[in-house]
Amino acid sequence: MTGRLPFQMPRLGIGTAPLGGLFEEVTEADAAATLEAAAREGITYFDTAPRYGHGQAEDRLGRLLAPAGVTAPLISTKTGWLLRPRPDGSPGEVVTDWTESGIRTSLESSLDRLGRSSVDILYLHDADDFPEEVRRTAYPTLLRMRDEGLVRAIGFGMNHSAPLAAYVAEFEVDVVLIAGRFSLLDHDALGTLLPLCVKTGTSVVVGGVFNTGLLADPSPGAMFNYRPVPEQTLARARRCRELCAEYGVPLAAAAIQFPSLHPAVGSVVVGCRSAPEVTANAAASRFPIPDALWRRLAEAGFVPPELVPAQKTVPVGEQAAEYAAADPCRRDHAAGPARPVELRGGPGTAV
Repeated sequence: MTGRLPFQMPRLGIGTAPLGGLFEEVTEADAAATLEAAAREGITYFDTAPRYGHGQAEDRLGRLLAPAGVTAPLISTKTGWLLRPRPDGSPGEVVTDWTESGIRTSLESSLDRLGRSSVDILYLHDADDFPEEVRRTAYPTLLRMRDEGLVRAIGFGMNHSAPLAAYVAEFEVDVVLIAGRFSLLDHDALGTLLPLCVKTGTSVVVGGVFNTGLLADPSPGAMFNYRPVPEQTLARARRCRELCAEYGVPLAAAAIQFPSLHPAVGSVVVGCRSAPEVTANAAASRFPIPDALWRRLAEAGFVPPELVPAQKTVPVGEQAAEYAAADPCRRDHAAGPARPVELRGGPGTAV
């Protein structure tokens, strides 16, 4: 048991918005290969939502997880929005519906696509601007569905820390998903949300650790929080990469592992659309990072000083070779930058 959760969160999970075709289509073969790579890496947590590809991400998880060899997956999905297909069955509108009927209809449709009778976590998706609807119907419905065994844990998934903290303060929340607000470049969640979650026993899942790709590859034309990166922010990301390189650590490894320095964080999810991306992200999550680097990053303002771990000695040779081997495009840089891909925008809180 972790806080309010009746289960232990895996440290690394896969966000499935790319499997729903976010930014570019993913073939059925590539989707299957992505999940097969997850199985090989021992990844069992998958975050999805009806809005990811108008149900396509959930449908692919439902059909492809078992053949991929993923056993006992932990799945989170989201609710609060209903899919309205066109008369010909093609994707149409996505509309908010926070009523009990809407919440239940959304979950029933998700369960049908996922081929499951229940899910492990159900988040209210981007409920930032709907506090009255959440109080009146949405949150009470989640409580009832948890009591009924349709979900094991309930929470909220958002891109903004302040409204998420407000919900954690008002309600008993098992787990929250915060995207893009706890990274090497953005510590917004540290102000109120994360300390509050420690106090309430609410587990935190962090998405958006690359801030829409910038911390995966800080190059001109990169995106930062779904927008073109400002020059000053690009310079900061490049400085962060330089500091990591001084210690032989890929920037992506520091980006993926940074959120777990905080005791409230139970899991990090990264969006993947191919097997090589899964392999590279998994390798980055295991890459040993010396405490001296965390201290150096803290001195430069990339890591809150209070989160720097106690000093210890960490060997890096074998893991550096593993990381390079996991990324065929960067094998000439055993400790060079990573190529894990993160979403560059999309339908709400997307990972």
